[in-house]
Amino acid sequence: MLFGDKIKELRTLAGMSQQELASNAGLSLRSIQNYESNKRYPKDVAILNKLCKALDTTIEDLMSDKDNFVQEATAKYGTRGKKDAKKLVEEVGGLFAGGELNEEDKDKVFRAITEMYWRAKDNNKKYSPKKNSHKTKE
Repeated sequence: MLFGDKIKELRTLAGMSQQELASNAGLSLRSIQNYESNKRYPKDVAILNKLCKALDTTIEDLMSDKDNFVQEATAKYGTRGKKDAKKLVEEVGGLFAGGELNEEDKDKVFRAITEMYWRAKDNNKKYSPKKNSHKTKE
């Protein structure tokens, strides 16, 4: 389940409207709408904490990054994106095997790596040739 879907599900289970969640979390209605439609993601942990408090949940419960990351990669880039994302998750998981990092630090590392992944994907889109973009000369 994607982040926005989780927000919506928890809000609905709590019997709140989007406006009520926005008010309870000290956020704008537009922010809640963007989160629930998976258009945006809170970049600040303070915002996540506000959402968690308003929804009576924890960041850990709200964020199952590995699943979200693979689903988002699939939605944005199809089967190839899904394959790349799964491979990255497996490789990053290998970094943590037998390690000394606590769960919070593992989460931070995973978030940093996934953020770099998305930036690289977006950057590559700018410079990759578009299909059927070449014109034939007559």
